[in-house]
Amino acid sequence: MTTKDTVDLGEFEFLSGESIPRLEVAYETYGEFTGDNAVLICHALTGSAHVARRPDAGDETAGQARAWWGDVVGPGKAVDTSEYYVICANTPGSCYGTTGPASENPKTGEPYGTDFPPVTIGDWTRAQRRLLDELGIGRLHAVIGGSVGGMNVLDWLRRYPDDVERAGAVATAAKLDPQCLALDTVARRAITSDPNWNGGHYYGGPEPEDGLARARQIGHIMYLSKASMGRKFGRRSAGRETVREEPPDPAAAFFPYREVESYLDYQADKFTDRFDANSYLYMTRAMDDFDLSAGYESDADALAAFEGELLIESFTGDWHFTVEQAESLAESAREADVDVAHHVIESDHGHDAFLVEPETVGPPLSDLLADGLGGSSITDTAPEQPDETGEFAPVHTSLFSR
Repeated sequence: MTTKDTVDLGEFEFLSGESIPRLEVAYETYGEFTGDNAVLICHALTGSAHVARRPDAGDETAGQARAWWGDVVGPGKAVDTSEYYVICANTPGSCYGTTGPASENPKTGEPYGTDFPPVTIGDWTRAQRRLLDELGIGRLHAVIGGSVGGMNVLDWLRRYPDDVERAGAVATAAKLDPQCLALDTVARRAITSDPNWNGGHYYGGPEPEDGLARARQIGHIMYLSKASMGRKFGRRSAGRETVREEPPDPAAAFFPYREVESYLDYQADKFTDRFDANSYLYMTRAMDDFDLSAGYESDADALAAFEGELLIESFTGDWHFTVEQAESLAESAREADVDVAHHVIESDHGHDAFLVEPETVGPPLSDLLADGLGGSSITDTAPEQPDETGEFAPVHTSLFSR
């Protein structure tokens, strides 16, 4: 069973203190709720509620050609919708059905634009909690998410620790490092420097498509690794049939139009057709702002109230959210006496690995849902621990510790 719907949560006060008179949240559900089998999926930066394939929708929703995690979530998949009741909600500030900058401000009858309140990941979590209340769901069997969706998962553990039994945080970290903050800054400035930006009130007129395209190209470079780019593109020139953007100057026409350029231009064109520039600003700022330890003495202190199980998955080729950052998060969880496993996956796909490698991402998540951290496919970077007899029991070890 699948559903696609929108719920009106009424007035919503953001953590900034600003309010909107009504917050509508777009969501999809898969499977049947039995009372204790609810799994919340938190989407990444430009994802939607369309996490799994829905045959009634022709597998297309909100401008996305396919379900963004359709190889991981679905009947018989790692997150098996024939066994679990899966919910995925579009976050406030996005442009895929949930109220955001492109939505109509009921006070003016015009789109909010940049008059929309600042949005944080904490606001995403609070909106999800209210949605679950509307659906009659109390405690979650699990909450799972990748990238900034993984930060959303971590926020659940510090904000509603009693509401989650198990958690899967994939390709994420407790906060962004300065390099990623810098790249996100340049991406946003590409948008706000576009001649059509108009202070964010561009609806009804020409939109800042060039700025959004450049921002997305920066994002795609962040999502790939050196190895994957070398394998996929090398320094090869694009084929003669490839249509090139107008060269910026006469001299540029002398040089080859490379496959990597063609890829970035193609991805940018696709993205500007489906996403809103303001939403990109709001979503990246929410990600940049997140710090698990904010309001606490440390990351460990932020996680201390969570008594469930936490699986952290990281990828060796990911320089956006690194293995080292994931290990730091795992160490904080151990310090807080949280039952945690840090499962490291050998991959050269970069940050995109959590989307394009269902065969490596899926089995540990499947085991987490079914058996907890004792699942046979789950490894951990922790050193061996003595059992009740004082002997050192064998522990699954990951590539990080080899």
